[in-house]
Amino acid sequence: MDCFRGLKIIFLIITFLMRMDPAFAAGPETTMDLVPNDGTEWWVWPLALFVITFVMGILAVLGGVGGGVLYVPIISGFFPFHLDFVRGAGLLVALTGALAAGPGLLKANLASLRLAMPVALIASSCAIIGAMIGLALPTNIVQTLLGVTILGIVVIMLTAKKAEFPEVEKADALSSALRICGVYTEASTGQKIDWKIHRTPLGLSLFVIIGIMAGMFGLGAGWANVPVLNLLMGAPLKISVATSKFLLSITDTSAAWIYLNKGCVIPMMVVPSLVGIMLGSFVGVRVLKIAKPTFIRWTVIGILTFAGIKALTKGLGIELF
Repeated sequence: MDCFRGLKIIFLIITFLMRMDPAFAAGPETTMDLVPNDGTEWWVWPLALFVITFVMGILAVLGGVGGGVLYVPIISGFFPFHLDFVRGAGLLVALTGALAAGPGLLKANLASLRLAMPVALIASSCAIIGAMIGLALPTNIVQTLLGVTILGIVVIMLTAKKAEFPEVEKADALSSALRICGVYTEASTGQKIDWKIHRTPLGLSLFVIIGIMAGMFGLGAGWANVPVLNLLMGAPLKISVATSKFLLSITDTSAAWIYLNKGCVIPMMVVPSLVGIMLGSFVGVRVLKIAKPTFIRWTVIGILTFAGIKALTKGLGIELF
């Protein structure tokens, strides 16, 4: 059912984009103008995007990261597309995965609407601001900041700890007023977990920064959502992961509309990217059962480090590789 839901979402997005973009409907003669004029046939780029994003989809599942955080630095660093187009496609990549997973997470009582709504209101509003800032800044500055951000994510992945069930002695006044709490059943043990959160004002304040960064770089924000929800605010890890995934379907939508309205979403990039990332995710779920977590974690960290250095040097005008 998840596979069918994901493919249906991809079909709807592709149909919408084809209707919105007259260049795509016009055929390859027009779309060739959107890719580098280096003598390469126009169809080579969509095919390369499909292959790369298929692998990326597998790694995203195995590494526990969103597709956008891998997509933007890798595609912008090693493909000759303009950064604005890459960021627009990156938001739709993250959005598609969230839309596919969101209903199931809500049905399983893992994603919390009470926790998601105030966070989504702040993050989605700030994502719009971030998208406007990103489109207004010179490309080399955004590329440099992207490299710094990706390398910062690597540091977070290297140092972050995971707390399956954080200890929250007492809910703060704001979370009590908003009734942010819940009960879920841990499938592995059958135990019912009664959870609540604290440090809510500080957590919500951080989502202002997270939302701006998500919109500016087109990364999605799953890499930052989970540490704040889990380690700072005290939500159980599974609730944090599920709620973060659901949040992307709201925050990425608002930022994606800005890029779409500015003409920075071209179907020739988005279509193969969405199909590749989704099919790769389905394969990744199966591989996850037999893969060694330590190996996968270091693989993702290595890829992000390489892509972050590439984005940073490209923004600074330094050619290392």
